[in-house]
Amino acid sequence: MTEKDFIPSGYLQLIKEGKVGYKSPSNIALVKYWGKKEGQIPANPSISFTLSACSTTTILSFNKLPKPTKYYSFELLFEGKPKLDFNPKIITFFDRILPYFPFLKEYHYVIETGNSFPHSSGIASSASGMAALALCLLEIERLHLPNLEEKYFMKKASFLARLGSGSACRSLEGPIVEWGLHKDIPESSNLYGVKYSSEVHPIFKNFHDTILLVDKGEKQVSSTAGHDLVNGHPFAERRFEQAHKNLTRLKSVLKEGDLSGFVKIVESEALTLHAIMMTGDPYFILMKPNTLEIINKIWLFREKSGTHVCFTLDAGANVHVLYPENEKEMVNQFIVNELVVYCQNQQYICDRIGLGAKKLVV
Repeated sequence: MTEKDFIPSGYLQLIKEGKVGYKSPSNIALVKYWGKKEGQIPANPSISFTLSACSTTTILSFNKLPKPTKYYSFELLFEGKPKLDFNPKIITFFDRILPYFPFLKEYHYVIETGNSFPHSSGIASSASGMAALALCLLEIERLHLPNLEEKYFMKKASFLARLGSGSACRSLEGPIVEWGLHKDIPESSNLYGVKYSSEVHPIFKNFHDTILLVDKGEKQVSSTAGHDLVNGHPFAERRFEQAHKNLTRLKSVLKEGDLSGFVKIVESEALTLHAIMMTGDPYFILMKPNTLEIINKIWLFREKSGTHVCFTLDAGANVHVLYPENEKEMVNQFIVNELVVYCQNQQYICDRIGLGAKKLVV
């Protein structure tokens, strides 16, 4: 499919008002998307686990205006309160999606949104947030075009979510989603995420992710700025090659149930992301001392226990501790006994692999 396939031919009649809602999960990348081209096109393919507990809930109310406006008419409430510093990102998103939603300036919108986890602390809040908003807008379009096919609906929602936040295109379906052209992934695309359809061993179907909140504050550098640092980076091309190779390797790992192979790929990918940030211009260290303490504890515990617990990181200090269902009791005890002490206010989130976004009854 191309961008033109997502432009509607027109609507018979615009409805006057309505309300729609979606709950969309965050995701944690196993092979990282880091670096992008113009139009939110990824510099390399990525693949992620869809999460369950970490999610954004968005309710979108809309009322038809007497006549279309020159500017977008909306107000945004984050967890019940106005959040004006979100507005520029919404406007940028609306500018990007206007060709695909001709009705966008015909309505006034009230966007009520909130997260089940701390905003902007390395748990991909923009991914779940933009995915939920894109789904709500698609639901409005479906009210005008009730015969939209479900497969097309999900592709367009993922396509639009990508224009708000790249990794948002992986927050619509589950349990595993791939984004970016890759020779070994059927139907892969740079324009939207695709539900991973290759064989997956049962060991990977009930994976857990305990997120250790090392630092709940604002990130030192935004994801957008982080992606920009990859442009011109001396190691960029080798990194992109590595991502392609790791995705090929991960496909075999997922099929065979190779937990040791999974650990190597996932931890290497996390450390590579942070290595790129530490060797850029300007350079940043996004990990905190307690991040490193946790990583070292995980390595030591894995060696002693014979388990397959591992870590990954997004562009922040928090640590995602990944482990299979059959090691849950031992790993959970380890987390409580040895890792929680390194969390800010001893806070952490117990999550697991999930099935994607849910439409809400509003």
